[in-house]
Amino acid sequence: MLSVRRATLRPDLTVLTMAGLLEARPRVGYFYSGKTPYLLIAEEIRRLKMKNVKSVPVVAMENASVYDAIVALFTEDVGTLFIVSEDGCLSGAVSRKDLLKVALGRGDIHKIPVQVVMTRAPNIVTVSGEESVYEAARKLVEHEIDALPVVEAVSQQDDKERLKVIGRFTKTTVTRIFVEMGEGR
Repeated sequence: MLSVRRATLRPDLTVLTMAGLLEARPRVGYFYSGKTPYLLIAEEIRRLKMKNVKSVPVVAMENASVYDAIVALFTEDVGTLFIVSEDGCLSGAVSRKDLLKVALGRGDIHKIPVQVVMTRAPNIVTVSGEESVYEAARKLVEHEIDALPVVEAVSQQDDKERLKVIGRFTKTTVTRIFVEMGEGR
């Protein structure tokens, strides 16, 4: 019907097959897979795991002062600091807004520990390295937050399970993934 040979179309059909828009079977040939480009992107986002896209976590020790947390926030150019105990386990999180409230108050930010102003660990939304990018992005939107700590469970001597911070996932990470997908990477 097109007046072209099979060899002429084969490279184009191969590209469409690799993209997931067509499927190929021996003795059947090429046929439409039923997947739209949007569905293929959604599948890719659900397939991407946090352990492959997480950023380096920016943390502060729980005994640090509010002043030290503010300095770390600006020197690292982040919006959220994850507060960790001596063993690197998640104790809490502190945002720019939390620190701004304290800095505008009348207290001495050099003496106030960051523990006083942080959101404590049971109230922090986290994501594991095995969760999908979609699930993490959904948590950002659902909870209206800027960053999630990527954590892994570790057992303590008293058989309590604690969360060790191994990365971070932010709105910037989502944007970077979106741009890379747009560029075909």
